[in-house]
Amino acid sequence: MTAVIEVQNLTKRYKDKRALDNVSLSLDGGAIYGLLGRNGAGKTTLMSILTAQNFESSGTVKVFGEHPYENTHVLNRVCFVRESQKYPDDAYPRHAFQAASLFFENWDQALADELIEQFQLPMKQTIKKLSRGQLSAVGVIIGLASRADLTFFDEPYLGLDAVARQIFYDRLLEDYAEHPRTIVLSSHLIDEVSNLIEKVIVIDNGQILLNEDTDAVRDRAVTVVGDAAKVDAWASGREVLHRESLGRVASVTVLGRLSAEERAEITASGLDLAPVSLQQLIVRLTQKAESTPTGDAAKEGVR
Repeated sequence: MTAVIEVQNLTKRYKDKRALDNVSLSLDGGAIYGLLGRNGAGKTTLMSILTAQNFESSGTVKVFGEHPYENTHVLNRVCFVRESQKYPDDAYPRHAFQAASLFFENWDQALADELIEQFQLPMKQTIKKLSRGQLSAVGVIIGLASRADLTFFDEPYLGLDAVARQIFYDRLLEDYAEHPRTIVLSSHLIDEVSNLIEKVIVIDNGQILLNEDTDAVRDRAVTVVGDAAKVDAWASGREVLHRESLGRVASVTVLGRLSAEERAEITASGLDLAPVSLQQLIVRLTQKAESTPTGDAAKEGVR
């Protein structure tokens, strides 16, 4: 399968700080990717460079096989819905949608009209006067109705209530099923998007910690709970991501897949097995990475 995005040794510096630190990444087409990590991890910086709204300090960047900067062949196929999108003070939502319909050749006005109704977007207010959630709805509608070959959603749900977020998730899956393309969904609400994404990319301190299929990631860790002495004996020699205890009971999360025989032995010894959610795993991996810093990444902050 042809890679839609290819990044090699990508670094972005802001004076003495690194926002991206030697990132290498390849994304195939026709999938929903979750670009996950805490605020300030480097997600927005990476997407900005991939969409030619920022520049790399070093390394190579290719989108659809070419560098995106001032490249209409690439940029006409890319939609970037960003949290800080600016509009003219006198612009109404219809102006934003009209502009998008002229830029994106696959624009679906019927879908946009449906979403306007579902999000209850007030079309007679200027964008400047919209609430935070309503402004997010404008971006979500453009991102979905554009049907661009490559769409980036940068924290698209900010300000949306639970009902509106679910509308977005449902319509995203529905339209993606009917019109497959490549979607990169940046989020720190990991549990909410875990059922949407097919592939997981975790970034922290400007470095890629994880880039795998979501199903494979779910089996990468397990939590064992029970008598502290037994738990610690079982975890000895394993890669421990997290440990907590209360009295004589301990809970240990370890990295590594367990065989059916190992699971049976754990149960037979009187210990309990608990699944690790995608969010728990990513949080623990991030904490582990930050507790063992190496090289320049240990010394420099990110944006």
